[in-house]
Amino acid sequence: MVRWLATLSRYDQQWFCWCSQRSQSFQQQSWIRWISRSGDGYMYAIVAGLLYLNHRQDGSVLLQLLALGFAIEIPLFMFIKRVLKRPRPYQQLSIQAVIQAHDQFSFPSGHTTAAFLFAGLAAAYFPELSLLWFSWATAVGLSRLLLGVHYPGDILAGALLGTALAQLVRSSACEFLLECRVLAMVI
Repeated sequence: MVRWLATLSRYDQQWFCWCSQRSQSFQQQSWIRWISRSGDGYMYAIVAGLLYLNHRQDGSVLLQLLALGFAIEIPLFMFIKRVLKRPRPYQQLSIQAVIQAHDQFSFPSGHTTAAFLFAGLAAAYFPELSLLWFSWATAVGLSRLLLGVHYPGDILAGALLGTALAQLVRSSACEFLLECRVLAMVI
């Protein structure tokens, strides 16, 4: 089992180096850093707050689901990182990262996980903007790769984890609301 992980890690490093060599002109551009920073937590609160102000009902549900989703997502990705302890590319390879990451470990990408969690939930309540939500989430993930703080596999794992968490939160919330309605009918 450890052998196949080592093989995957080697391929991931090769893909990272390939991407890094071809993206050096992007790395120094400020808009890449801005996209990466848009994946920090404050942006989710601002966008969700604006959606709430313009669409009270859907915005309220979205805010509640985001709170639940992030309450699960943050400890989960931190736990995974601390168990797997995968070093970041700039710690393992001879490259210079454009930015320094907030934490020590690389897998999965927390920014990408959070961005896809947000995109999955926002798309459920504001489907007309789905392309925007998922394009932005993808851009956040790619920016982390271009800035040298994540491997491609970290980004892919973050996208899958964030998407799965969005589905979990939505299905759990739907089941809970259905149970509340049934209980209300009985009472």
